[in-house]
Amino acid sequence: MFNTRPAVIATIAALSVAAVPAPIAAQATGDLAAVQKHLQSVETMTANFSQADRNGKVLTGVLTLKKPGKLRFQYEKGVPILIVAEGGALTFIDYSVKQVQRWPIKNSPLGVLLDPTRDITRYAKLVPGYDQRITSVEANDPKHPEYGRITLVFVRNASAPGGLMLQGWVALDSQNNRTTIRLTNQKFGEPVSDNSFRWNDPRRTGVRK
Repeated sequence: MFNTRPAVIATIAALSVAAVPAPIAAQATGDLAAVQKHLQSVETMTANFSQADRNGKVLTGVLTLKKPGKLRFQYEKGVPILIVAEGGALTFIDYSVKQVQRWPIKNSPLGVLLDPTRDITRYAKLVPGYDQRITSVEANDPKHPEYGRITLVFVRNASAPGGLMLQGWVALDSQNNRTTIRLTNQKFGEPVSDNSFRWNDPRRTGVRK
């Protein structure tokens, strides 16, 4: 079994994704408004995810999102790691070594997905490409390059919120570590309990649920 921890840490450090290997479609500037509409329209989302780091190691799991500010990466069985966003913090829990690390959500590119009040047009740009069905948006804070960079990839889908379906993202941190997240089986608007974002502190219990 390979060491999963570096790949997961890269997910936290910067989440930047290409759902397709080729450059993403060039779109009119109005598409930023469409992306903003999508992000504001999504209240809950669940999806299966696959995560690949730059060494080609792949992990899978289930992503659960609830706005404002709640997210959970539940990794596949056998991976003793959990990522949860709640209470304004992004928490990394490693049950194998009983370690917990926390960062402000605003210091993570994940804030793009979790804060519906953020104006994406102020810190994002469209990425040129050739497929008109796809919109790719790169977001970062130029004043804080240490926060990393995220590129969200959407496919046009009339049945999805705002007419766009989030396909994934690519995470690039300040050390140029790249992590790719691909989403499948996306579901929007279904009830999600706040209990989904609770977690056991291994420093106290040593037990994982």
